Amino acid sequence: MSIITFRMARAITLSIALALSSATALAQDAMTVVDKYLVAWNAQDAIGAANLLAEDARYYDSALGETVLGRAAAKVKVIDSFMNATPDIYWNLVGSPVIAGQRVTFEWVLGGTNTGAWADGTAATNKTFRIFGMSAFTIEGDSIKVQSDYYDALSFYKQLGLM
Repeated sequence: MSIITFRMARAITLSIALALSSATALAQDAMTVVDKYLVAWNAQDAIGAANLLAEDARYYDSALGETVLGRAAAKVKVIDSFMNATPDIYWNLVGSPVIAGQRVTFEWVLGGTNTGAWADGTAATNKTFRIFGMSAFTIEGDSIKVQSDYYDALSFYKQLGLM
């Protein structure tokens, strides 16, 4: 093998190694943001959870049927709504997340007891619920740029006695 071929092979190998380590670092950073977000939710820390959203975040919750635009609106319409209505809320991963660059997707279980009113004025039912769903996140830097939550709203409402 000539010196030029050897140097080219070494340069290509180093480039590939660097690219792989950069991709791994990005994935770890993305999951770190999501982990912090889940910790905030499980600590009923609405401000901490909201602060992990980008200022111009897009938050889709399938039960709302709309995309909430911006950190402040997402805090009020989704985060505060769930945390005020369910002070003992928990949100846990089920299985392993799928991480691709700055995107994180995972299945989850969310539950608690509905002892407070919902943001839309629906009164507390004092019923316990446990629902399974899936979320997809796009992370930008150290913030959540996009969050989409999908779950069976009918099962959720039935468990709360609303249907």
